[in-house]
Amino acid sequence: MNKKCLNSINTQNNLAPRHLHLIEKAFDHSGVEKKGYLVYDDIKVAALMLFGHKLCKAEVQQMLAVYGSEYKTGIKGFSLPQLTAAMTPKFRAEDEDEKIRNTFKAFDKNCQGFLKMEDVKRVFSQCPLYPEHRVELAFREIDRDGDGRISYKDFDCMMKFNNLL
Repeated sequence: MNKKCLNSINTQNNLAPRHLHLIEKAFDHSGVEKKGYLVYDDIKVAALMLFGHKLCKAEVQQMLAVYGSEYKTGIKGFSLPQLTAAMTPKFRAEDEDEKIRNTFKAFDKNCQGFLKMEDVKRVFSQCPLYPEHRVELAFREIDRDGDGRISYKDFDCMMKFNNLL
């Protein structure tokens, strides 16, 4: 695929160049018959190459319904731009999870796999916008079982669904 087309795809989807390159490689290697588009089974192979797991039948069907086109054979499939559009939300979700993991690691300086009150206070002590009592209140709310620890699961849930701080 030429660079002009890839830049056009990138402008529309705002993906990192490395993601675009991976999608292009997956597209090229997944279409067994080299027909210029990917069909159901090809899409499953492409997703496996991109994310390391197979998509379920319902997910592929939904992606085809939203992003796919019907080709000469009467079968729905994806062109490269359509595959890129369909995979963009998956890459964005993957990037969000990576940022959350890295943030948790920054709080968890002792590599314990959980956060204690002092870990959270240490980080927020450098930010005068959040007084200590507010940090303590947020910590207690995130620590749902009251054991004095925030697990990664609780931290992930807070980062995705709450605005406590």
